[in-house]
Amino acid sequence: MSERVTRRLVLRRLGQAGALMGASGALAAAGLVARGRFAPARPARTLRDHRVADEPARPPLVVASGRDPDARVRAALAELGGIGRFVKPGETVLVKPNMAWDRTPEQGANTDPDVVGEIVRQCRAAGAARVIVSDNAVHDAGRVVARSAIGPAVAAAGGELRLPSADAFEPARIAGTVLESWDVLSALFQVDRLINVPVVKHHSLSRLSGGFKNHMGLIGGSRGRLHQEIHAALLDLAVAFRPTLTIVDATRVMMRNGPTGGRLEDVRVANLVAAGTDPVACDAWAAGQLGLDARDVPHVVQAEGRGLGRIAAGVGSVAEVHVDG
Repeated sequence: MSERVTRRLVLRRLGQAGALMGASGALAAAGLVARGRFAPARPARTLRDHRVADEPARPPLVVASGRDPDARVRAALAELGGIGRFVKPGETVLVKPNMAWDRTPEQGANTDPDVVGEIVRQCRAAGAARVIVSDNAVHDAGRVVARSAIGPAVAAAGGELRLPSADAFEPARIAGTVLESWDVLSALFQVDRLINVPVVKHHSLSRLSGGFKNHMGLIGGSRGRLHQEIHAALLDLAVAFRPTLTIVDATRVMMRNGPTGGRLEDVRVANLVAAGTDPVACDAWAAGQLGLDARDVPHVVQAEGRGLGRIAAGVGSVAEVHVDG
């Protein structure tokens, strides 16, 4: 008797478990719950292409030199057709500097504050309704904003500084080899234009920290996991994020011990800025500032292979302009 009761109880429990699993599968198929998660899944959104139309008469990359960072930015933009080519009246612009580290401008870990400030002023002069400046900092965000001097520069230029909290990200379709989807900065879905403003630095894993590496500040989640396949992850982000314009800050170039740095002896003062619509050319030029051949940086080569731009446009003979001061 006891054995029969036990068998009936086991069979009943198995039947209940099967029914529960079947119901869960049906709900998952209907999109009401996600397999393996206890909370409803948020649908991944589609990222916008923020590029402007090519102008064949304009160079894909312009390099400006001179001691005045504001003048360098203005001169480079003028050679590309002016800020009005990239920002229209009433638009909202996201300016994405490297603003990740608790370092002073002299240490070269973050984008130069004067460069960031002038970009904000240029966007406002073009009639932008809002200019948002944001990055997902690695160090304490409040300290980064103050010590980098980017916070005061943005405020003085009429920009809106946004320090993202943990809930300021939304899942987006990346559809890459490493990243199928990932949480990205919500502001990306609220803006008309994206201006990527990296600083040139050595990076211990990717070799180069330039425009493509700067995309990491647009995502949330456990970014450290991506370092295991850094070049593939950077390529996925390069395909997913299509900025309107890339402005590469080489006021100071961190030659060693990046990306965090800290030693002034690792920094070379170059007083350069490069602006372009070709992100591969921009990173190829940045690699040259570190004494690297861009063809030795896997994610730059792979980005060229995916049709994102041309390495040759960023090396050798490029359009140059010198400003006084």
